[in-house]
Amino acid sequence: MVETSGVDTTGLRERKKQRTRWALTDAALDLFLAKGYEATTIDEIVAAVDVSQRTFFRYFAGKEDVALSILREYDQVFLATLDDRPGDEPPITALAAAIHHVLDSVRSADEEHTDRFAKIRDLVERSPALAVSQLRYFSEMEQQLAAILARRMDVDVATDLRPTLIAATFLTVIRIGFDGCARDGLFQPDEVASRIEEVFAVAAETLPHAWSAR
Repeated sequence: MVETSGVDTTGLRERKKQRTRWALTDAALDLFLAKGYEATTIDEIVAAVDVSQRTFFRYFAGKEDVALSILREYDQVFLATLDDRPGDEPPITALAAAIHHVLDSVRSADEEHTDRFAKIRDLVERSPALAVSQLRYFSEMEQQLAAILARRMDVDVATDLRPTLIAATFLTVIRIGFDGCARDGLFQPDEVASRIEEVFAVAAETLPHAWSAR
């Protein structure tokens, strides 16, 4: 009979993996901001953490992934939250609830995660390559968001333009909020969240018929 120590080895492994992931993320962000995104190599990132390239690629697909993964994780939380909203809510109500949920998560993150968020927002504004990546990703997000809205509105996204129009308008609102933050030098999560909410509120007042389309 094999005795166990009672230690949750699965939990220990997962915590170790998470520590490695954050160590790689933190090293990458610091190097990107110090040397520039384009000038930093994966070899330099793994050397800073004292792990192998193989370990790096176990967690990230490449430099873009390690730079933007946190933002994209928030995006997936937003989409999942929107998909779970009551089906009888109009688009503006469901979108507002989903984005507020994500922004509250950003505000309530611990100090280390808050620092990472600020660094990533700063980095995206400094790096033309990452800015282009974000625009490409917004196009992919638009398709995912339109598909969810179409299901909620019980329409075919291929023949009804409203879900795509609402998705594109919503993402434009978010982009305008981020652009305003960059222009005014706002990178801290609470500042970014407040600006996004401000721009979203203006959009909700300005486009009531489009947002409320059923």
